[in-house]
Amino acid sequence: MRAFIFPGQGSQSIGMGQLLAEASGKARDVFGEVDDALSFGLSRVMADGPIDALTLTENAQPAIMANAIATLRAAEIDPVAKSSFFAGHSLGEYSALCAASAIDLSATARLLRQRGQAMQAAVPVGEGAMAALLGASVEIGEKIAEAAAQNETCAIANDNDPGQVVISGHRGAIERAIEMAREMGAKRAILLPVSAPFHCALMAPAAEVMAQALAKVSIGQPLRPLYANVTAQPVQAPDTIRELLVRQVTGRVRWRESVVAMAEAGVTHFIELGAKVLGPMVKRTLPDALVTSVVTPDDIDALVKEL
Repeated sequence: MRAFIFPGQGSQSIGMGQLLAEASGKARDVFGEVDDALSFGLSRVMADGPIDALTLTENAQPAIMANAIATLRAAEIDPVAKSSFFAGHSLGEYSALCAASAIDLSATARLLRQRGQAMQAAVPVGEGAMAALLGASVEIGEKIAEAAAQNETCAIANDNDPGQVVISGHRGAIERAIEMAREMGAKRAILLPVSAPFHCALMAPAAEVMAQALAKVSIGQPLRPLYANVTAQPVQAPDTIRELLVRQVTGRVRWRESVVAMAEAGVTHFIELGAKVLGPMVKRTLPDALVTSVVTPDDIDALVKEL
């Protein structure tokens, strides 16, 4: 069994999608539709920069989604016929739902633009932070976050794999966590270059914005089950998907648990579309799993032959 998986924020780079657009009319159509949906030349920013513009959360989120969907459509394979499940990391959950025909491409782009704006606006710049705890299990991460909080917000934002968790919250709490991380069992703690403290309680204002936005969008039943970030369980009911997307803004991305759950359901092959970020996380979680990361036209040719 196969699962199609979709990357989250941080996988953006100047030139992303350019080779795809040159090689595939279907990829060009994706970038054109996203530009039209946003009334903004996002594809030009993706191709040429500047990097400051691309890394703005409101641009990075729809750009990563567009690149992933363009990669999938350029392959001209039926993801439903070739996979049993879909999953995405944070914003990648929207890409997964688009790929599974639950939300159309234009609506997905607009939702991610709004999501990025809302998440950036939720906390004044400088008040929040995130850090990666390397060589730390989720249990160690929880102990560090609890000890560092001291009446501020400090929580696990991402449980990525058995040796990598990300914490999020008030800057002071995150700085305390970094200082105490080694003493409490982590190998390293690294402050992340992010503009806001994603996936923690400080994102509550953004969750309210997304609840209103998602209420206005048509969500269909995905053609294959989606493993949701906040539950690490499969879901297909549109109303439940809408609720979980709202909860995801403040909730933990339970990626490691999702990967394990998909493996327990029979998945042996994970196919990442648009980046090579989730593949290493999957391999650290499931060393024996087959992982294919598809980014370039050559990667697409290899995937088509493999399937």
